[in-house]
Amino acid sequence: MKHISKETISQMERIEKLNLINSCTGFKSANLIATKSIEGYTNVAIFSSVTNLGSSPSLIGFIVRPTTAPRDTYKNIMETGFFTVNHITIDMISDAHHTSANYGSEISEFDKTNLEEEYKDGINIPFVKGSPVQLYCKFVNEYIIKENDTIHIIASIEHIFYDEILEHKDGWLQLDKGNIVALNGVDGYFLPKLIDRFQYAKQDVPTKSFNKEKE
Repeated sequence: MKHISKETISQMERIEKLNLINSCTGFKSANLIATKSIEGYTNVAIFSSVTNLGSSPSLIGFIVRPTTAPRDTYKNIMETGFFTVNHITIDMISDAHHTSANYGSEISEFDKTNLEEEYKDGINIPFVKGSPVQLYCKFVNEYIIKENDTIHIIASIEHIFYDEILEHKDGWLQLDKGNIVALNGVDGYFLPKLIDRFQYAKQDVPTKSFNKEKE
């Protein structure tokens, strides 16, 4: 097994270091976060850091890079207080990846890709049309991570929209039924498939599979 020390990492060329550190931690969620500025300009950008922070209350979080450079997603959320999270499907990956390109704040990535805006009744922030899982979120708080000047955005889930084909009777969403992708690093897209699903683990009780129970 190859060994790379912290000292070696510090001496790596920037792209090699970025690729190694971003991929060594495992698969990540792949989402498009859509926002709108107070001037009415829409923005959509790919994020791999969206995570669940709890169900009661229903909170999510994601990381924004340092604001020493313009960050339209962050700016728009601070102005309006709302954004949408949209899962990426296999058919979207090329356009979703292109949203990481550095366009000006008055240029919408929706206009530079085949991604389409979608609006729901009473909601002024766009969703990404065709996304099988869409969340409408409200800004709650932010925390500066002083070690690298990134920002951890905390938000509440106000509304959830999803394709009914994903839903199980107990509320669980089986994402592979929607061809939803995951990220490895910042540019590797994978299509996960369900292997098994297990019941709640209890002390000294053998792990039980939902699939085996159905057999």
